[in-house]
Amino acid sequence: MPFPNIIRLAPIGPVSAEIRIPGSKSITNRAFVIAALADGLSILNAPLLSDDTEVMSKCLTDLGISIDILPEDRTIIAGSGGEFVCPSSALFAGNSGTTIRFLAAAASLAPQGCSVILDGIARMRQRPIVGLIDAMQQLGVTAAASATGCPPVTVDGGGIRGGACLIEGTMSSQYLSALLMVSPYAAEDVEIEVHGDLVSKPYVDMTLSMMADFGVTATNNNYRSFTIPAGQRYLGREYDVEPDASNASYFFSAAAVTGGLVTVEGLGTLSMQGDIHVVDVLEQMGCSVLREASSTTVSGPSELKPIDFDASSIPDMAQTIAVVAAFAAGPSRLTGLKTLRVKETDRIAAMAKELRKIGSTVTEGSDYLIIQPGLTKAAAIDTYDDHRMAMSFAVAGLKIDDLIINDPGCVSKTFPDFWTRWSGAFPNTLLDEANV
Repeated sequence: MPFPNIIRLAPIGPVSAEIRIPGSKSITNRAFVIAALADGLSILNAPLLSDDTEVMSKCLTDLGISIDILPEDRTIIAGSGGEFVCPSSALFAGNSGTTIRFLAAAASLAPQGCSVILDGIARMRQRPIVGLIDAMQQLGVTAAASATGCPPVTVDGGGIRGGACLIEGTMSSQYLSALLMVSPYAAEDVEIEVHGDLVSKPYVDMTLSMMADFGVTATNNNYRSFTIPAGQRYLGREYDVEPDASNASYFFSAAAVTGGLVTVEGLGTLSMQGDIHVVDVLEQMGCSVLREASSTTVSGPSELKPIDFDASSIPDMAQTIAVVAAFAAGPSRLTGLKTLRVKETDRIAAMAKELRKIGSTVTEGSDYLIIQPGLTKAAAIDTYDDHRMAMSFAVAGLKIDDLIINDPGCVSKTFPDFWTRWSGAFPNTLLDEANV
């Protein structure tokens, strides 16, 4: 069903809900790549089905991988043993950073004499990838980005020599994850040295954990370097995909801003996702958090405390935290936001502009936001084709009368049925629900 052009929200009192979130995008796309490289069949249970995972699946299919999406929430992937076919046309990654970066590295496993082109939408052509390309070249891969250092990317097949490379750690942990996942298939051992302080370390931990789950070991030398012995192979297996902690953050934040109670099932202390630590931030803001092995519950306070927080380890949570901060009892400061400039949109600029619309005074820096809450007011929120803009401001709609979300369909990137689940968890907050 097509999305309406706008969604109008109505505030409600303290919320009370138990919900299960669809599978993690970050885990799903890593699992797709690893299973595609593996020997034998893999069965993924409860993987995410969204725009980002759809383009990953389509690109892998174009590289010769058999992927069967079953109706019982399972996906079967027949691994290639580390060998791809030469695609007949360019691989289209849409605006999926994980897809274009992970597959840029993996495309080196196409046949000798094959050149693989990877491209995306206009915004993707503004998102840097040259740091990954430079590291691939150091490992013996012939590859090039455009003159801007962004996609489109051309990668020649024939395999990876291996050896040592230096990669920039301050831009995106996806560069490192892309190299880690493909390095077992290099002809020689791979040593990846990280230049600068590595951002988003929990995502690298996730990659290493999943590699180990599929039978490959890599050594993490205190995030300064990583060693991957050659000759290893992933082994196909059955694998359960956790609910998406990033997307759970909006429901946890609903409890925070309304003084309510929300439990997310299937996401607890055993989670490998760094973004589950958003509840630690909410706890610092006055929420109570109950952490169990297979669920997490957040209870909101009568008054939210302001926060000074470095979000560099969980940058995708910055927008969620910023919206919650707009309802705190004083000014909050979010730092470590450098990578947000090159996400689906310039998220620092977008958040500053839209928070001002609802009454906050916002100071914007190169890598920080200072948010001074003000008298909230109705507004029409622009989403910039960014799923996290739409979902984070849905939280504000629980407190502000007549808040409008423009282009609500952008949530399909990672959470296609977000609005249906939002209205199911929090009845009467969506006006004209029949259109969703």
